[in-house]
Amino acid sequence: MRHLSTLMMIRDAALSGSIRRAAEDMNLTSSALNRRIQSFEEDFGVPIFERLPRGVRLNPAGELLMQHIQAQAGDLARVGSLIADLSGERCSHVTIACSQALNPVVLPREVARDREEHPGVAFSIRIRDRARAEREVSTFAADPALAFKPVHVVDFEVIEGTEQPVCAVLAETHALAGREVLRLRDCLAGLNVIPSPEYGVRHLLEQATKVRSMSLRPVVEDDSFDLMRQCVLHEQVVGFQIPIGIPATPDSAP
Repeated sequence: MRHLSTLMMIRDAALSGSIRRAAEDMNLTSSALNRRIQSFEEDFGVPIFERLPRGVRLNPAGELLMQHIQAQAGDLARVGSLIADLSGERCSHVTIACSQALNPVVLPREVARDREEHPGVAFSIRIRDRARAEREVSTFAADPALAFKPVHVVDFEVIEGTEQPVCAVLAETHALAGREVLRLRDCLAGLNVIPSPEYGVRHLLEQATKVRSMSLRPVVEDDSFDLMRQCVLHEQVVGFQIPIGIPATPDSAP
């Protein structure tokens, strides 16, 4: 098990990007962790990290090793789950890399529904943009990913998908709120708050404006859909979000 423990240390150092930070989380000194990694590299025959001025980064050999480490961790968890089944108690742990858009509504409901059927299952939920969610699935840092507008969808097995249009989000008092038909050009004619570039909603907005010879000129650009909804309540701006992530009860301003 000592060998497995070293692999887990390497994984944590790679994910944190810093031997010092990883060592602090393990209650070790950074020199002790560094010696452990260097000893492994000597046995392994090649270095696995690039030592940078402000941390470490996996080199190509390290990336391959990381895939092996994550696969081993996943296999060990599955074996533990099977052993739990022998005693009649289903215990497991699921790590989900989830798009922020699904976080406030869908995911809490589905986790509660799953835990009602399988109370022995615990969850770790990581809010990630679409590209990082895919990376964590590919390196086995997450089990499934729930993402809107995946970047490299052909590289993954899609278990389930659903279409989600981009919707305008605005206050009831906004001048456009009473319109039966609301076009993108109408929304962009006034003040906007839009997601930052790493999000799928932003990607679709950029595609739509490009083909229509329009441009995005937001007064606020942010990486939080919760913040976007609050901006809409405080100012005459239009935001954009997919409906699956919009709460049934609007957020209220203080």
